[in-house]
Amino acid sequence: MKNMFRTRVFSVAIVVIIAAVLSACSQTEVAKRSTLTLQTTGLEALANGFHYEGWAIVDGAPVTTGKFNVKEGGLVDLNGAAISDFKVDVDISNASAIVLTIEPSGDTDTIPADTHVLAGDLTNGASSLTAGHKDALGNDFTSAAGKFILATPTTESTDDELSGVWFIDLSSGSPAAALNLPELPKGWEYEGWVVIDGAPVTTGRFTSASGPDDAAPFSGPADAPPFPGEDFVANDARFPTSLVGNTVVISIEPEADDSAAPFAFKPLAGPSPTDATTKVSYSLGQNLDSFPTASATVVYE
Repeated sequence: MKNMFRTRVFSVAIVVIIAAVLSACSQTEVAKRSTLTLQTTGLEALANGFHYEGWAIVDGAPVTTGKFNVKEGGLVDLNGAAISDFKVDVDISNASAIVLTIEPSGDTDTIPADTHVLAGDLTNGASSLTAGHKDALGNDFTSAAGKFILATPTTESTDDELSGVWFIDLSSGSPAAALNLPELPKGWEYEGWVVIDGAPVTTGRFTSASGPDDAAPFSGPADAPPFPGEDFVANDARFPTSLVGNTVVISIEPEADDSAAPFAFKPLAGPSPTDATTKVSYSLGQNLDSFPTASATVVYE
């Protein structure tokens, strides 16, 4: 009888252990499944195979939540089908933040690119994503300011002085940097633009307002001043052309860029007045409403 009793107790114990193990496995599987819902405003479509990717930051490490693009203001998968929810098959229940990046064409790795577009802390399964978060651009650009002048320092002619734009401040009597912009994180650069005939034309990319930009495709043969800017006087049938009445813009661009057009981040913009004259400083205004935002909700199934 004792042996029979022990056998029954042992059998019951095994059943209890198995049930506990199955229950734990079931709970683990549930914890590993979640749904991330994204809603974005102002996020632009990426071209040439570039795409966005979401990341959950879990214990300081990134976990992908899925790749996507934008079409007509809505999210689409890489085949162009409309989506809003992303099924995540790993445990992100302890995630502290959600980050959106721009990834290059053909990207297959599990490491976020340097171009962090938006980010936000995740609290109680919800997150508001902005460019100003420390895991994105890290600045809200509310202190951004700038000026520009019209001049063509790379030509000897005085007839084309309204055909160049330079981000220079002459108020002190000597040329000085005219842009007050924060240092950008890795993966991003500034770029100047002028809207000519309704289309934006670059003045060149730069990382410092106190140095030259990286290109001079339309300038003349003379040396340019050591500041961002461009003379629109050569290498295009339209040039020289007066920039009076046109819009001047500063954008923030991903280093690995998908497009020749300006990106959504345009912190400064302003018109060249219709009565503009050469070598007079004109102000750029803040254009922070151009910055995209997003909200994320995580539901643990």
